[in-house]
Amino acid sequence: MVRNNTEVQIHTKLEGLTQAWKGLSTTRDGPIQHFIWARACAETFGAAGLQFISVGSEDDLTALAPLVRRNRLFSRLEMIGVKELYEPMDFLYSDRSALDVLARNLVRQKIAILLQRMPADSPAITAIERAFHRRGYVHILPVDPYPYIDLNSDWMDPEKCFNSGRRSDFRRAQRHAEQLGKVSYEILSPAPAEVDPLLQEAYQIELASWKGEAGTALATDPVRGAFYRHYALAASERGILRLVFLRIDGQAAGMQIAIESDDRFWLLKIGHDNRFSKCSPGTLLMLYSLRYAASCGLSSYEFLGIAEPWTRNWTELLRPCVALRAYPLSIGGIAAMSYDAYNILLALMNRRLKRNGGAK
Repeated sequence: MVRNNTEVQIHTKLEGLTQAWKGLSTTRDGPIQHFIWARACAETFGAAGLQFISVGSEDDLTALAPLVRRNRLFSRLEMIGVKELYEPMDFLYSDRSALDVLARNLVRQKIAILLQRMPADSPAITAIERAFHRRGYVHILPVDPYPYIDLNSDWMDPEKCFNSGRRSDFRRAQRHAEQLGKVSYEILSPAPAEVDPLLQEAYQIELASWKGEAGTALATDPVRGAFYRHYALAASERGILRLVFLRIDGQAAGMQIAIESDDRFWLLKIGHDNRFSKCSPGTLLMLYSLRYAASCGLSSYEFLGIAEPWTRNWTELLRPCVALRAYPLSIGGIAAMSYDAYNILLALMNRRLKRNGGAK
């Protein structure tokens, strides 16, 4: 039950929410649900349109939707940072009753809602469907899942968790690395004053990979690069930031930017210097960080991002996600739904035309 407090508030600033946020949870807690993630999003992507809708008083929040209002052709409420970073995000709550109160208030906003990537098992989905019943239309579509590994003591020796062919690949990579020079690994939990130079080094490693050639490296992305700087500093202050490096003769060959939190290891970013590609730095770092996570007794290794060919070499386990669109029975809601339906139909027609043209 909601703790005798069903007051609904709309926060346009983050001040006052830091402590209240800590008492709330989600289906799967993790760094994306932390206050410092939302704060880094607001600092980097702008706080204009911030609409954090909460249930309860500031001293005793029972549910929270970290949203932003985008006023373009048609106004929409979206989860903060998901459009820019495409990481799965959920509402926060202390119980299901509070979620129901929150969802009913979303209907009253009379604005279309777009939640681009939510955990498929989130109770918030059911709460929104109930709230919009006979008051609007809700459409749910599967989107990119993200990979994970369930850890146990076997992963303290991760090579043994793979077949003989993969183990042979691991040994070959290690030999190639040793032929290039002295191999060393480190996993750091830097103090705030140490973050900037270490993060700069990590960015330069990623820049020296295919991401640099493609123009997608954080070092050349002023927006996402700034976000991870803001977030890494805040994560360091909380003691959850982990920077992982592979060095060969003292030169950084590969890196991981990760978070150790909520009994799990969360992989945010990876990169390696193309000069060392022959020894597969990414593979060697994965083995090292998997061994570390298992040795710490963590329950899982979360890749975040989306499933890609390289992640399938490590796991077939996926956490499903969905995109949720909700349209209230209002002028704005119906207009947004018509606009979205038109664009979806246009995209389908274009795909069909391309398919038919390719068959000629």
